[in-house]
Amino acid sequence: MTITSGHSEPLTFDEVVSSNERRLLRLALMLSGGVHSAEDLVQTVLARAHRRWDRIGSVDKPDAYLSKMVVNEFLSWRRRLKNQEVPLAELPDAPADDDVSARLVQRDAAWRLLADLPRQQRAVLVLRFYEDLTDDEIATILGCSNGTVRSHASRGLATLRANLPTFDKDH
Repeated sequence: MTITSGHSEPLTFDEVVSSNERRLLRLALMLSGGVHSAEDLVQTVLARAHRRWDRIGSVDKPDAYLSKMVVNEFLSWRRRLKNQEVPLAELPDAPADDDVSARLVQRDAAWRLLADLPRQQRAVLVLRFYEDLTDDEIATILGCSNGTVRSHASRGLATLRANLPTFDKDH
């Protein structure tokens, strides 16, 4: 989707941010696994984008460019949790008859498995299954070939399957 005003004029930085901030935060959350890390990631990207808005604002799809910046920043981030904790995303309220503890255990296990993947594999899986992008689109974002995307996806899924715990539905 090309973001322009009704007069074919590029939107301002503030307009693009206000219409894409939540989407960028969701993407960053899926990549980073934590609300605070996601906020830091998006804030870093938006600060960088603001300084270069004269160039970024003139591209055909500044929203897609910002998504690519979030993924690239995630892949290059050197800041990691020193204590190796894996923060969980905020959980939605569950129905009263739902087994909340089982859901929390499953969600925690899924986040830990995803967090243990190499960054490239994690990025490919998030872009494919969360952002619903094609291999071509992922390859463009990551700056690699389609074969590399498929390889990362295959390896990442194999690792997830191999390490996926089984859960007893009664407990």
